[in-house]
Amino acid sequence: MKNLLLLICGFILLQGCHSLDLNPLSDGSSETWNSTPEELEMSLNGLYKQVFWKKDLDDWSDDWIYRDGLTEVTNATLNGQSAFIKTWWLDTYKAIARANTIIKGADRAKDKLSVEQLNMFIAEARFVRACMYSSLLSHFGHIIYTDDILDIEQAKNLKQVEPEFVLQRIYEDFDFAIANLKTKYTTTELHRVTKGAAMAMKARIALYRGDFATARNAAKDCIDLKQYNLHTDFASLFLSSTKNSPESIFLLPRSIALNVVLDDRQNYISRNAGGWAAKDPSWDLLFSFICTDGLTVEKSPLFDPSNPFLYRDPRCKATIAAFDEPLLDYIYTPHPEALNVMKISTGTLVKNNDNRANAQYASFNGLVWKKGVDNEWLLNSWRTEPDNIIIRYADILLIYAEAKIELNEIDQTVVDAINQVRARAYGVASTSLDFPAVKLGDQHALRQILRNERRMEFALEGLRYMDLIRWKLAEKALNKPNYGLLDPADLVAKVVKTGKWFLPSAPTIDADGLPDFNQFNQQGLIKTIAIRKFDASKQYLWPIPSTEVLTSGLKQNPNY
Repeated sequence: MKNLLLLICGFILLQGCHSLDLNPLSDGSSETWNSTPEELEMSLNGLYKQVFWKKDLDDWSDDWIYRDGLTEVTNATLNGQSAFIKTWWLDTYKAIARANTIIKGADRAKDKLSVEQLNMFIAEARFVRACMYSSLLSHFGHIIYTDDILDIEQAKNLKQVEPEFVLQRIYEDFDFAIANLKTKYTTTELHRVTKGAAMAMKARIALYRGDFATARNAAKDCIDLKQYNLHTDFASLFLSSTKNSPESIFLLPRSIALNVVLDDRQNYISRNAGGWAAKDPSWDLLFSFICTDGLTVEKSPLFDPSNPFLYRDPRCKATIAAFDEPLLDYIYTPHPEALNVMKISTGTLVKNNDNRANAQYASFNGLVWKKGVDNEWLLNSWRTEPDNIIIRYADILLIYAEAKIELNEIDQTVVDAINQVRARAYGVASTSLDFPAVKLGDQHALRQILRNERRMEFALEGLRYMDLIRWKLAEKALNKPNYGLLDPADLVAKVVKTGKWFLPSAPTIDADGLPDFNQFNQQGLIKTIAIRKFDASKQYLWPIPSTEVLTSGLKQNPNY
């Protein structure tokens, strides 16, 4: 979605009463509101509040380390009283209630709108409702479904329904949106959600639910619209200066002036630049990027353990700050003997606070983020305003490829889709010989390539957690330790002086593409920072909030 900046301030007239907020109106205005196009627009604008568009946190995945801390997800302590569980549930149902109110009340404006215009308003509300139910379904599984405006007693009496029923209702909403929304908007129109966005979000929930035929078809329909293109440069796509990229199929704008921001950036920034370097990429992520010959670090003769950023897929350096290269006006290095580094703007050596010999709380594993990072992160109290991209074209290409692979419909279109994404990372056309193109292979081989391609492409975008969940890899990936560097004195003595910096060799990569550092840990060359835990007996679904189980009689998910 583009040019929604003017919509951010859209107010929500509706107020909630029930814990699920399924009864959103509490006064007589409910009987007359939405009777004009202007009122419908104001109601729709309220559906795009950032609080309604939840994203999974990278904190919940194996791409992440936050010093020695863990989350309720990665410590297997998730329960029905977890604050974010309750918030996710309630906020999403609030959005659904507001969408239902618009859909049910839109006919009040039928005398002022053409049938086509009225259906566009309804289609937009149904798009949002489908997105909200998709979020609930993929996380909680057994949820409440309603497409009506309810009084408090009716809302209290609702019971959970089968996931397949909800999925079909989601498809119906997306299909109505696809049939009635515009393909694109003119330069003089305020851009709102499009049919391409509905196709894309339908493809995503279908993939998440294992309905690969629907995912394939919806992704193909989106591709065939020919409305979207990959952003020319991978790294610049995520900067605050890049707005409304042709790759963005559905986005919500951010604005520092309107206090709709991406905040907490100080935790992500190197200490030399004034940050804390606390929330960092994991070694698991670093060593998942393939080398420029297309092979994993374990198999590639190009891999250099003393400089793990050499000869790697370009997305590696675009995602994680490379050693001995510029980062926010400093040369970045966590090397324990690099006590001073160059400040680029002055050409002088300064104390290296990204070295744990100088700063105890410098990155515990030597890594910091690069993706999306620029000098704007240092301004405005560590708040930034890059577009909040909900889904982009690279995801649709890889959804199409994955769905076809899982259906065992292996053909040239599968590798073409993957290669478009990979070639963009190298800055070349997918027909070029200057990148390690994926070749046709069997289902198993292509599945592993596709899964790792997603990891390289979407790091720090909130997609890794759900990939682990739907691939049933969370019980493996999230039951591994988070490793980091030894304390400085031991690091120098055991690693640097023995010629084993950064690592003595490449880690092994298992059949699921997950790096294994245990051999280095057993040799005393690295340090266990935190031990992740994941309980496969229950955590593939989230718990229903305890308040809903106790007060509304909802059935809790197994083993919570």
